[in-house]
Amino acid sequence: MAVNVETLEKLERKITLTLPVNVIQSEVDTRLKRLARTVKMDGFRPGKVPMNVVAQRYGYSVHYEVMNDKVGEAFATAANEAKLRVAGQPRISEKEGAPEGELTFDAIFEVYPDVKIADLATAEVEKVSSEVTDAAIDRTIEILRKQRRTFAQRAHDAPAQDGDRATIDFEGKIDGEPFAGGKADDFQFLVGEGQMLKEFEDAVRGMKSGESKTFPLAFPEDYHGKDVAGKSADFMVTVKKIEAAHLPEVNEALAKSLGIAEGTVEGLRADIKKNLEREVKFRLLARNKNAVMDALVAKAELDLPNSSVQAEVDRMIEGARADLKQRGIKDADKAPIPDDVFRPQAERRVRLGLVVAELVRGNGLQARPEQIQAHIEELAASYEKPADVVRWYQSDNRRLAEVEAIVIENNVTEFVLSKAKVTEKAIDFDELMAQN
Repeated sequence: MAVNVETLEKLERKITLTLPVNVIQSEVDTRLKRLARTVKMDGFRPGKVPMNVVAQRYGYSVHYEVMNDKVGEAFATAANEAKLRVAGQPRISEKEGAPEGELTFDAIFEVYPDVKIADLATAEVEKVSSEVTDAAIDRTIEILRKQRRTFAQRAHDAPAQDGDRATIDFEGKIDGEPFAGGKADDFQFLVGEGQMLKEFEDAVRGMKSGESKTFPLAFPEDYHGKDVAGKSADFMVTVKKIEAAHLPEVNEALAKSLGIAEGTVEGLRADIKKNLEREVKFRLLARNKNAVMDALVAKAELDLPNSSVQAEVDRMIEGARADLKQRGIKDADKAPIPDDVFRPQAERRVRLGLVVAELVRGNGLQARPEQIQAHIEELAASYEKPADVVRWYQSDNRRLAEVEAIVIENNVTEFVLSKAKVTEKAIDFDELMAQN
């Protein structure tokens, strides 16, 4: 039997569903009889509750369940017969004036759009590249040395300088009154490494053990402590101890301490280069992927299903609330977050998802098993026990699905780059690594 599909607006459609009353009632009776065999009620032995009592107690809820099930089955059958790709859940409402012995319902829903992608040969994409330089390796070695530095107390009259570890007492006041978090004893920080506000570091730099100083400090407007943000305070600081940093030499001992099997400086540099090249590869891929996706969206024409956008907005709001809860925000699950905050981002995600799916279907860009395995092994390579990481991914279908999605995006990126007008641009290593 042909299904009559009515177009309401853009992607919105309507189907009228008809269900025989006797089919509904027959299923209700069947479920009540099944329920009567196990239900427990005071005054009756299990399985001996009269049907009229079961029907009186559970008839409404069972009837509601049957109606939902049967209407859902009827809708799925009708949508399948009409070859519709339904987006989201339908809105079902019962119609008045149905013929005797029948129930009729209107199902209003959205369908996924037809996606039109223009000739990708006209798309323009900037593809960036970068290299791991000796200077980058040197800077990484310096970071590793700092992570393993030791400290020795300076002479009593030695002034604090950048790189030193200072132990201090301090107390801050705003308008003469102490404030929360404004006081500490035996507090340690590294001078010149941005652990404290600049005015604080400038005040301590040059001080000697036993010296005290009072100085003004203006908290930035965007300071994380909201109670003091944008306010000015007076701090009194007393230096109790200054320690000079000692960094380990770049030698075989350092290489061995970092797990380099052959224990040579050359081996250490080679290992660092390998790790940096892996990180550069992932960052370049992410940046070029974003450029490709921007170009792809610009070349696509489609309507967005409101239900899909709203579902994405809801997911993002729930994610934001979960993040607030993790930060310890009280009643985070009830935080009022307007839809408009996430709607533009949600629309882009839905649009991009539909465009990518269309490109994948039309060009066979699905992730192959060997691609998924290779990507997992590449991710695992930077860990101490790669085999354990590989097993961790392979033991969870959700993780595998995440990897599959990444591989598909990579396939799409390569496909678009092979078709588009690509402009190559080399960027500095530091510029690439500074990007989030």
